[in-house]
Amino acid sequence: MNTYTGKNLDDALKAAALDKGVETDQLTYTVIEETSGFLGLGSKTTISAYCDLDIIDFMKSYLDSYFQNIAMEANVEVSEENGFFHVNIDADNNAILIGKNGQTLQAINTVLKSAASSEFKRRIGVLIDINGYKEEKYQKICSLARRVAKTVQRTKTDAVLDPMPADERKAVHNYLSTMKYVRTVSEGEGNQRRLKICYAPEKE
Repeated sequence: MNTYTGKNLDDALKAAALDKGVETDQLTYTVIEETSGFLGLGSKTTISAYCDLDIIDFMKSYLDSYFQNIAMEANVEVSEENGFFHVNIDADNNAILIGKNGQTLQAINTVLKSAASSEFKRRIGVLIDINGYKEEKYQKICSLARRVAKTVQRTKTDAVLDPMPADERKAVHNYLSTMKYVRTVSEGEGNQRRLKICYAPEKE
């Protein structure tokens, strides 16, 4: 992260915003040093600051370096929506990057999320998709979950889905949230965490 110095915090923020081409309210900053000076003369404030574009640039650079190191051609696109970062990758061999049941893709997602969170000193939400694989996966698991939920409605008996990553559980949870007489809860730990579809007579 870059550092900026001004006579006061406002001046330092303005310098950072001007450098990054954004408004000051789009910055995340940390005050590194404040000096009051003598009788207010010579006072200065130094901050470190970044914006969403810095996070996008970091992620793209990180993944570009990764693909260069493994000698694989890949196109990386990163976008931001409501503080969440979406990464789409199209590579020479998408199947290798996805891996069995998406395990390699999930691992890449975890590494990038950890690297970005460490770089910017906060938890950063990241979802990597490879040539639409995740969207197709969401459609499949939501379709399956709907069939299971209909069985729960009919039999009034709870059902448990197979373990799945957090983003897939969230997709199913959101998808089933409007269905009558069912609700979803997560149970289990680590990679064995799964969704339970429960009969909920109170949810009409």
